[in-house]
Amino acid sequence: MRRDPWTAVLRPLDPRRRAWLGVLAFLLPLAAWCLVSYVPFLWHPMVRVEDGGAVAWLSRGQLIDRDAFAQEVLRVRAAGGHEPTGSRANPIYLPPPHAVARALYTAFHSPPVLRGDLWLHESLWMSIQTIFWGFLISSAIGVPLGILCGALTSTARVTEPFVDFVRYMPAPAFGALMVAVFGIRQEPKIAIIVIGTVFQQVLVVANTVRKTELGLVEAAQTLGARPRQLVLRVLVPASLPDLYNDMRILLGWAWTYLIVAEVVGVSSGITFFINQQAKYRNFDNVYAAIVIIGVLGLATDQVLAFLGARMFPWKNPRPSRLREFWKRCCAGRDVPFFPPKVVVEETL
Repeated sequence: MRRDPWTAVLRPLDPRRRAWLGVLAFLLPLAAWCLVSYVPFLWHPMVRVEDGGAVAWLSRGQLIDRDAFAQEVLRVRAAGGHEPTGSRANPIYLPPPHAVARALYTAFHSPPVLRGDLWLHESLWMSIQTIFWGFLISSAIGVPLGILCGALTSTARVTEPFVDFVRYMPAPAFGALMVAVFGIRQEPKIAIIVIGTVFQQVLVVANTVRKTELGLVEAAQTLGARPRQLVLRVLVPASLPDLYNDMRILLGWAWTYLIVAEVVGVSSGITFFINQQAKYRNFDNVYAAIVIIGVLGLATDQVLAFLGARMFPWKNPRPSRLREFWKRCCAGRDVPFFPPKVVVEETL
């Protein structure tokens, strides 16, 4: 049988190709970053001074624009003085990958610059708490209301026009109001995340519930199901796998609102750490914190995807790699870990 090509339309890839492409998705941006950082003639618009020469205001390690440095060299050369020297470099806001990798390690071990500032892991924990409570409250409101809007047209007509109106309002615009209502601690930050996600949840969940096959509803009505039973025993179970995937996507939206939420009231969390490190011009720590957010979000999404594939196997048919691996390890033994199924045939 001919194997499906890499460009097959609407066809799944085999596990090996999926794995290679998944790794390539991260290697390509990393390769571009390395080229920009380590190849001198590719970009490098700055010059890192090695010897200031006759120019008094140049010092070793200073970054200066390449054109300005060239003008100083020409001026000193024309005057017959000691010419400054330097090597091409990128701006300070683009550290090389090895500097960010080093910062990923040292940020958890280096104490804060100012007394009273939080460590990176403490700031990260505060952000995780903000996301958790904000998304939990948002889901407790948005999911039930979205299910009712998707199931009952009357509820949708009463609710969705106002939800459509509010969801276009930027959540940060409510920052001052939330501080006035809840104070300056974590509560206004959680409220910003709730405002930023709950109205989207209502519409997304309602749209998912409306996609339920009409035949299931008609069959339940034929059997005498009442409206409450139709919602709880037909619409919700039929939509549950898609609702679960909707929550995974909406959780990513909550992370995007975290940055604006954490500047409301007293600055805290990972956003405060990023802003502080940017003030100190420690951009390697800034990139490290951004990478940590991405890694944490990706890990959370992958864990949720793994759990979803196990909770809804009929919706996400994927073989268990662990089971297949153990079967290969036990191949040829007398007592395999997974004994073969015994099929009993009925005799007439």
